[in-house]
Amino acid sequence: MDKNIELNHNAVVAHLKKMPQDFTKADMLRFIKEKDIKMVDFMYPAEDGRIKTLNFTVNDIGYAETFLSEGERVDGSSLYPSFVEADNSDLYVVPRFRTAFVDPFTEIPTLCFLCSFFDKAGEPFECSPQQTLVRAAEVFRESTGMTFEAMGELEYYVIAEDPKAFPATDQRGYHESEPFAKLNDFRRDCMEHVAKTGGRIKYGHSEVGNFTLDGKIYEQNEIEFLPNPVETAADQLLLAKWVIRNLAWKYGLNVTFAPKIIVGEAGSGMHVHMRLMKDGRNCTLDASGKLSAEARRAIAGLMRLAPAITAFGNKNPTSYFRLVPHQEAPTNVCWGDCNRSALVRVPLGWSSGKDMCAAVNPKEVPGVHDTTAKQTFEMRSPDCSADIYQLMAGLCVAARHGLEMPADEALAIAADKYVDGDIHAVRNASRLASLGSLPACCAESAACLESVRTVFEDRGVFPRRMVDGIVKSLKAFDDAGLHAAAEKDPELMRRLVDEYFYCG
Repeated sequence: MDKNIELNHNAVVAHLKKMPQDFTKADMLRFIKEKDIKMVDFMYPAEDGRIKTLNFTVNDIGYAETFLSEGERVDGSSLYPSFVEADNSDLYVVPRFRTAFVDPFTEIPTLCFLCSFFDKAGEPFECSPQQTLVRAAEVFRESTGMTFEAMGELEYYVIAEDPKAFPATDQRGYHESEPFAKLNDFRRDCMEHVAKTGGRIKYGHSEVGNFTLDGKIYEQNEIEFLPNPVETAADQLLLAKWVIRNLAWKYGLNVTFAPKIIVGEAGSGMHVHMRLMKDGRNCTLDASGKLSAEARRAIAGLMRLAPAITAFGNKNPTSYFRLVPHQEAPTNVCWGDCNRSALVRVPLGWSSGKDMCAAVNPKEVPGVHDTTAKQTFEMRSPDCSADIYQLMAGLCVAARHGLEMPADEALAIAADKYVDGDIHAVRNASRLASLGSLPACCAESAACLESVRTVFEDRGVFPRRMVDGIVKSLKAFDDAGLHAAAEKDPELMRRLVDEYFYCG
């Protein structure tokens, strides 16, 4: 049996003994019959980034075969009001069989699928963010010969009644254990439920942020995923947010993915790790185990387009309340090794060549382990206000942009933007002054996207009208100077937090 099938939490994988990428319609019909599935749900994100659901009763197997084969029509103008007119609004939704999972929340046995959108001509709907990501990944492969893979980190606050006993230390929640962390069991349950939907999780832990407010505790948590092809990575993040919110509702808890909920306390990001793969090998490292020229060129593309990427990854005014100095959130366009003050961090990659397991376990025979697959580079600006598919597509375009530059030019940009140590340290003051900055508000983000939009629109990856819609929505916030005003006005800050509490 495939080692990836053993212990797999997805009930569809376990029953069919097949990996999701190998699922067929016949497999789905067999699963429906053999597991006595009563309902099928089609799920898809709309323009607001949240999952929408269409429910089907399995009247008979013939009807199930029909909607699995043909999909169903939906009102596109309600789902994508910026891109679909009411007088020509029908779109098709068609299930992607590789996303199948059994709903872990319903009492009625329900099989779920994420879906893709098609227009009346039967062509993929060009303004669907998911289809934009498909195009970005395809163009990346065609241009570079490599596959763009990603993995996300979801940070979020869980809110519960304050039990008083064993109070946590403010802003010292990183990897805290019970009883000082009160909600670790909730996170464990979230991880188990995310795995049931097909999510491949790396780990989970409590994060830095914790505080009390109005008789409630706010505990920050993080769930991080394993690398996947970028389209799958986006699917898993989307479903994980849906799972965490549903489980919080079941527990009687509250959850927010909002980037900032109180001044002076840690904000929540959605960092994205990336790697470049070819023929099963991680091209992010070279033969000597150091960061490869290809990786540095891809990072150069991220450096050049980083201000515009906020238009996909930081979509409401409170996003820019998080991007402030000294909060482990980036403000300047730079990169570095193991550097959480940089925009792009290259984390430790197990490149020492030493068998640490044998060093602490005398019964283990020291060996040589191939750890090259673990090396990634991480974009730290995005948060959960992002449209996950647009964000991943934007990162894919930026990495390709760096790889398509003349190699000498890209490597020079990478060298120029490299920072050793904390960029905000006094010794780096002159270096800091030479670096570009991320936008300070949505309006600035829109302007940054407009200035380089042709790069994202190149080869049809981002449709022009999608970029127009993103720019228009960001400008509509009219938020220049809002952060400074909110810092001085607690009531304004509270209103903004309430407005964007359930963003994304």
